[in-house]
Amino acid sequence: MRAIRVASAALLGLGTLALTTPPAAAQGDGDITPFGFSVAPTTIAAGGQVSLRLERAQGGCKGAATITSGVFDTVTIRPGHSSATTAVDWDAKAGASYRVTFTCDGVSGWTDLAIAGGRTGPTPAPYPVPRGVHAGEGGSVAGFDLKEIGLGAALVASSVGVAYHLARRRSAEDGA
Repeated sequence: MRAIRVASAALLGLGTLALTTPPAAAQGDGDITPFGFSVAPTTIAAGGQVSLRLERAQGGCKGAATITSGVFDTVTIRPGHSSATTAVDWDAKAGASYRVTFTCDGVSGWTDLAIAGGRTGPTPAPYPVPRGVHAGEGGSVAGFDLKEIGLGAALVASSVGVAYHLARRRSAEDGA
C-alpha cells in the first residue's frame, strides 16, 4: 500500500515538473543555416542580459550578422566578431517565449528565448520604515464606554467569587 502512495507521489511530482518547466530553446529550432548560432541563457528574466553567439568557423557567415527579436533592440555582429550582448526589455511578459532571428549573408535561422518570472537588476526603493508607536486610546478603554467596562468588571468579579465559593465548599465537604 505504501509503495502505491510513493509511486503516485513520484509520478505526480514528475508530471508537475514537466508541466511547469519552460521550454528550452534548442539550437535545432530554426537552425537550417550554413552557420551556427545560440542565445545564452535560453531562459532569462525581464531586464537581464543575454549573450548572442555566432559560429563563423564553418565559413557560412562572412558578412555582418543581424539579430532581431521582439524582446530587445536589433543587434549587429560585425565581420570578424562572433558574439554580442544585449539587454532584454523590462516590459517582456513573464512566461512568454520570443523568437530570436539570426540573419547573415541573406540566410536566416531562429531560436526561442523564454522569459522567466521576476526581474533582475535594480530593485525599487523599500517602503519607509515606521518610527515608533502611535499613541492613542490603548488598553481596555479603546472603544468602550463606562457601562461596558463596569459590566465586564462585574462579570470577572462574580466568576472569581463563584470559583472561590465552590473551592471552599468542596474543601468543607472533604473535611467532614
